[in-house]
Amino acid sequence: GRIVLQRVLIASLRHFMLLFLQICHLSVCLPASLLICLYIALFLYLSFYCSLSIHQSKDFQAFLKVPWNPEVDLCWFTLLCGVCEPEWCDSEDPLFILYTSGSTGKPKGVLHMVGGYMLYAATTFKLVFDYQPDDVYWCTADIGWITGHSYITYGPLANGATSVLFEGLPTYPDVSRMWEIVDKYHVSKFYTAPTAIRLLMKYGSEPVQKYKRQSLKVLGTVGEPINPEAWQWYYTVVGEKRCPIVDTFWQTETTFPFFGVVPAILNESGEELEGPSEGYLVFKQPWPGVMRTVYGNHQRFETTYFRKFPGYYVTGDGCRRDEDGYYWITGRIDDMLNVSGHLLSTAEVESALVEHEAVAEAAVVGRPHAVKGESLYCFVTLTDGVAYSCSLEAELKKQVREKIGAIATPDYIQNAPGLPKTRSGKIMRRVLRKIARNDRDLGDVSTLADSSVIEQLFQNRCCTAV
Repeated sequence: GRIVLQRVLIASLRHFMLLFLQICHLSVCLPASLLICLYIALFLYLSFYCSLSIHQSKDFQAFLKVPWNPEVDLCWFTLLCGVCEPEWCDSEDPLFILYTSGSTGKPKGVLHMVGGYMLYAATTFKLVFDYQPDDVYWCTADIGWITGHSYITYGPLANGATSVLFEGLPTYPDVSRMWEIVDKYHVSKFYTAPTAIRLLMKYGSEPVQKYKRQSLKVLGTVGEPINPEAWQWYYTVVGEKRCPIVDTFWQTETTFPFFGVVPAILNESGEELEGPSEGYLVFKQPWPGVMRTVYGNHQRFETTYFRKFPGYYVTGDGCRRDEDGYYWITGRIDDMLNVSGHLLSTAEVESALVEHEAVAEAAVVGRPHAVKGESLYCFVTLTDGVAYSCSLEAELKKQVREKIGAIATPDYIQNAPGLPKTRSGKIMRRVLRKIARNDRDLGDVSTLADSSVIEQLFQNRCCTAV
């Protein structure tokens, strides 16, 4: 292609010189205004000649020629001749089926409908992120996850938003990748997961501060509970204390209720608790974006979300409401541990571990104990450059004991360079429970982003664990 272009340019230059000399010969007897018009005409002619020569060149045509494949190729002009009528849908027609990540068991197909879901995705996107026409929005989620569906596809497109689409890792080709993109495209609304925030925290503030990030206005977090340390780093380092952080509740976050959403906190007996309290998070009435059923198994839908407390939608999350009315999701109810008769939240223990400067991420599961019923088995991912040691383990146990109490002191702490996560970034705790028990019957692990971490975790198991 380069050789063809060189040939055309040489021929064009020769042609141009001949015409230029002829005009110069006439310039003695022509007025200046006419000469200017001739030079402009010469320039336009030369441009046309170059273009025509390039496209008529047999070498160039051969260079550009792509074989026609009738199975996948369509002629644009043929398509324009016909009329493609839209498919009109009822508001309660199925929009999509999304299978859950499988982090808590067998995947189930969540069914959402056209009208309610699209309306809710569009409204929450517009109002939660305060989207304005001059904004550039970036959601880093996997587009196949519910957040990707809602806040990459339906919400932004319904608002005509300018969006950044990204496929890759936040640490490749280096750990500054996200902030490089923010500066390059002048991103003003940035939306990511606590998992990604904790991952980047491992490398400190320098990779972030290499870039200006002056375009940022609003930061968002989604996917799981965000611990205070990650929130503070996100707000202080990434947002420079000038960007508010918003959180969208997809049943595992910390949040404040959106318009039309009526949450309540129930105790074990199903009684509503008022004021500052802790218990089961439920919803008292439906909202437009609520799932309609579990595809092919409506009975499972009713059993999972409505049977425990009739008349309420049961999220499956534990929750604490503070004095200001904010709801702090403490973790999945099935992630609660019963240690010597005391109920402990895994999220609370994880938060205490991550408060230590050496810990970037933590995951806590229960392991059977002959005396206490359950014991705490903790997996910790250390910050970059920190080595695991017995003294560090002792520090971590002491920190948990001081933050929560002696009853929450971990029995086992395992060094975990990587944790088993789904593509959407959620930790597969059921896999960690199996590892803690040295049980290799892991079940379906097809949703894991990187299955190689499993064998590494089995090899690094605490030697005191049976």
